[in-house]
Amino acid sequence: MTVSLTTPPPSATDRAEPLRIGPHVLDVPVVLAPMAGITNAAFRRLCREYGGGLYVSEMITSRALVERNAVTMRLIEHHESEDLRSIQLYGVDPVTVREAVTMLVAENRADHIDLNFGCPVPKVTRKGGGAALPWKTNLFRQIVENAVRAAGDIPLTIKMRMGIDPEHHTYLEAGRIAEQAGVAAMALHGRTASQFYSGEANWDAIATLKQTVTSVPVLGNGDIWSGEDGVRMMRETGCDGVVVGRGCLGRPWLFGDLEAAFRGETHRFRPTLGEVGDAIRRHAALLAEFFEDEGRACRDIRKHVAWYFKGYPVGGEFRAALALVDSLAQIDELLATLDADAPYPGADAEGQRGRAGTPKRPALPDRWLESHELNDEQRANISAAELDTSGG
Repeated sequence: MTVSLTTPPPSATDRAEPLRIGPHVLDVPVVLAPMAGITNAAFRRLCREYGGGLYVSEMITSRALVERNAVTMRLIEHHESEDLRSIQLYGVDPVTVREAVTMLVAENRADHIDLNFGCPVPKVTRKGGGAALPWKTNLFRQIVENAVRAAGDIPLTIKMRMGIDPEHHTYLEAGRIAEQAGVAAMALHGRTASQFYSGEANWDAIATLKQTVTSVPVLGNGDIWSGEDGVRMMRETGCDGVVVGRGCLGRPWLFGDLEAAFRGETHRFRPTLGEVGDAIRRHAALLAEFFEDEGRACRDIRKHVAWYFKGYPVGGEFRAALALVDSLAQIDELLATLDADAPYPGADAEGQRGRAGTPKRPALPDRWLESHELNDEQRANISAAELDTSGG
């Protein structure tokens, strides 16, 4: 169900311009953030059915890609309907990252490549990757420059955080380096690694980066829970587009809300309980097609149940039963028991979703913060520091 807002629509000055990333022009300046175990081809297809934007793959580990790990090769697959194939890579070794980009380009597997410098997960940062890596400025420069050269005509972008913690910000220097290296755009999550997803995103940092980097688009990430949030972020920061992560968990229609908001339109998706059931059923079917395994699809959809039904009058018994299904037929039987006409519950269904975590000291390689340069031990460990599986 869609409704029209009773509040005034965005003004003409709030209506977003198309976003250009290299040769690609996005009518809707919205990017789906890579999320491990979430943004596979099935979820990307579902979100695209609601609204426009750029839909990025899960984070792919460069080493696993170069070694053609079977799981990783599946993760980089795109459905034939995805006319703009976007892949995010993670890596800490300039040589391995270059080889991974070269492979994607040579085998025509991507139309856009993004590099991850924002992941706060300990298994990534303790190896010097993700949000920890830009602290080592020369290493960061080598990775980005190598990747840009290897990408050639394929636009290469970066996604990063403000830094490691409040005392160790990296985003402005990293932004300058990436701009000089020739990236097509960059995105900033307004949190440090130490915050994980807790607290509020610092949109002022996004504005500062936008004022610092002037030759390529700057995108903002953090706390986009509604179409109105997207409009407000662009208005307050001057950024060129928004990146959406946890806000779309169990709410693929958020991309429809964002598209409408950026066009100055008032309609928003406010699904009934029956429409939520239709969405989760569609998601499960797309997962079955992606995995080529109905049982695995049903196991995968279980983690989405709480997100989809947040705020709706669905009892614990129903939720528990849906979390145990192993066939699409079982999903159908359970969904048939819902009160399909139950209305959208309003604020109870909105706002933050997913685990926010709590502020904590980031896991880092030994003596990582002593210098912006790699010491001999760290340099020796870099080539072996790649994770051998994708995600994180």
